[in-house]
Amino acid sequence: MKLLWVKTDFLHPTTRGGQIRSLEMLRRLHSRHEIHYIAFEDPAHPEGVIRSREYCRLAYPIKHHLPPRHSLSFAGQLIAGLFSPEPVSIRRYRSAAMREAITRVVAQGFDRIICDFLTPAVNFPDISQAIVFQHNVESVIWDRYAATAESAPARAYLRVQARRMRRFERRICTSAGHVIAVSKLDADNLRQTFGVTRISHVATGVDVDFFTPKSAHPKVADLVFVGSMDWLPNIDGVKFFLNQVWPLIRRRLPDCSVAVVGRAPTADLTDLARREPRLVVTGTVEDVRPFLWGSTVAIVPLRIGGGTRLKIYEAMAARIPVVSTTVGAEGLSVSAPGNIRLADTASDFANECLDLLTDPEARARIATSAWEMVSTQFSWESVARHFEGILESTSRSLGPGG
Repeated sequence: MKLLWVKTDFLHPTTRGGQIRSLEMLRRLHSRHEIHYIAFEDPAHPEGVIRSREYCRLAYPIKHHLPPRHSLSFAGQLIAGLFSPEPVSIRRYRSAAMREAITRVVAQGFDRIICDFLTPAVNFPDISQAIVFQHNVESVIWDRYAATAESAPARAYLRVQARRMRRFERRICTSAGHVIAVSKLDADNLRQTFGVTRISHVATGVDVDFFTPKSAHPKVADLVFVGSMDWLPNIDGVKFFLNQVWPLIRRRLPDCSVAVVGRAPTADLTDLARREPRLVVTGTVEDVRPFLWGSTVAIVPLRIGGGTRLKIYEAMAARIPVVSTTVGAEGLSVSAPGNIRLADTASDFANECLDLLTDPEARARIATSAWEMVSTQFSWESVARHFEGILESTSRSLGPGG
């Protein structure tokens, strides 16, 4: 097949879960199909365009200025978001240049067109001709932002954004030629909430060979969190853990250490790490594996989110037991307490961490069970083959409708 793939970013450096999922899919599709790729270029990371040949035949980089968070320009976008019918997180990516590029490139003729994530859909002249690859149910995330915001003004603003996201997501998903979700849970949610009927789902995968430890590694920390720290659900989850869970753990284990591994940590987090010797905050790392292999338990204390967390399967492939919230493990084929521990309150989360930190046999039992599950059921090759089958089974002449 000749495939056109449209996303807001190129896939290197690969620092976010959505990038990992897209990259692993595309590498395998690229070996069997002709891939063309449209995305915004990032001048700070020219390797994005340079390395795109790893997963596509032709790339079409688009210039687009995206104001960084906490800048004056971003503040202006937030203020404008009070009056725009589109959610701010979508409007930031509206681009006449990308719209023109999609129109021009589509005219070459493609068997399938994939809109990767909901965001690029704002630039599609005709989304009915595309398959929308939904890594999350975005309106669920925004509802959770609003529910967990700390101040009344923030909650009010986020509720407005959540309503606008729901309208936008409904329109795109019911107009798209087909939707592919990343779990049965998300697919069912999109059916029930928006009435989407042209929908399938694929599982989350993991490169088991890449993550499985080959030898012993020096200790990094007792507990490790892996995730981009410029994503609000991760910021909220880490803040929740450090403020409410970690103090409970340290009542019993005063020397318990935590590593937060991921790009762009907030200033508050880096300041705390300077004051607290038992907290390691890395920022961007070239390879997350040594941090997993050098830790005792992986934590996923998310209270906000959607889609599925690749970090859980990666920790399982690394033979590290996982403690997660229910939200953190949503949509994944996990079974507590057999191959994961789940807890939603601060006290329960602390107790699950303490149980694993103090019981080597329980850690080994959970880690082994989890590794056996991901190694036999969730390779990226099998996930990509399933995705490929969905592409092949959808009608070539995709039309409007839900």
